[in-house]
Amino acid sequence: MPTDESTIQNRANLHQDILDQLQEGVYLVDRDRSILYWNQSAARISGFSADEVVGSRCADNILVHVDAHGQSLCLGGCPLEKTMQDGETREARVYLHHKAGHRVPVWVRTAPLRNDAGLVLGGIEIFSEQSASTDLEVEIEKLRQLALQDQLTEIGNRRYTEMMLESRQSEFARYGWQYGLLMIDIDHFKSFNDTHGHDVGDHVLQMVAKTLASNVRTHDVVGRWGGEEFLAILERIDRQGLAARAGTLRTLVEASGFEADGEQVAVTISVGGTLIRSGEEPEDALKRADRLLYESKQTGRNRVSIEA
Repeated sequence: MPTDESTIQNRANLHQDILDQLQEGVYLVDRDRSILYWNQSAARISGFSADEVVGSRCADNILVHVDAHGQSLCLGGCPLEKTMQDGETREARVYLHHKAGHRVPVWVRTAPLRNDAGLVLGGIEIFSEQSASTDLEVEIEKLRQLALQDQLTEIGNRRYTEMMLESRQSEFARYGWQYGLLMIDIDHFKSFNDTHGHDVGDHVLQMVAKTLASNVRTHDVVGRWGGEEFLAILERIDRQGLAARAGTLRTLVEASGFEADGEQVAVTISVGGTLIRSGEEPEDALKRADRLLYESKQTGRNRVSIEA
């Protein structure tokens, strides 16, 4: 008599050609949450190949999904686990941990897998990249063509970010569309670089840049301002929205990480944020954001300071 595991694998094998053509990531698990199948798009979106993932358990925290508050879903609150418990389908926005270390926003949909008798054998999760990640890839190509891309982090360089700041200022002057600035700095980066070496330091910069750029709205901008400092420009936002976005970015960077030389590498960021004010120039708001960033660092780092 076939086991639950063999039944699930047989179904996956039967439809493998179709599943591997999907743009969405797909994986199947048994009741113990052991991963039995991992399609090509799952590998593309996550950076992990099927060989690296199949046979592991979600509870091993291999995929390290977190919510917007940085809470681990693999160790509790997993939508797929709940679906297998009650048989109900679910949808949720989560942040997966890419093999390279950064956080990628994905929309997941879960459903139970049942046998002919209707008993739940396991579950299936389908996950798709959020539009910000897709748009980021398009934007990266544009930046590369226009020489406005930071070569290391592959996000906009300072020239590009200044151009976007001028554009937002023009809209503010003409239409009154308020924008916000987040000045972001990696905590203790110089000492980290000295301790771990420049190659690991470069990887940290790439990880933080991708986490930041992938987790803002499609019309917002994140650029490398210089060194380990980044500037986010958030269009048409109020103080509450600015604080919420800054808090989410801080949390997602803290929940990111990668392994180097057998050691887990992780960093935090400090953030200073402000809104553009009537009658002032971008330089005034930048100075205020920089002062607030300094305040975050002076009061303990890994925190956000916001002033309207």
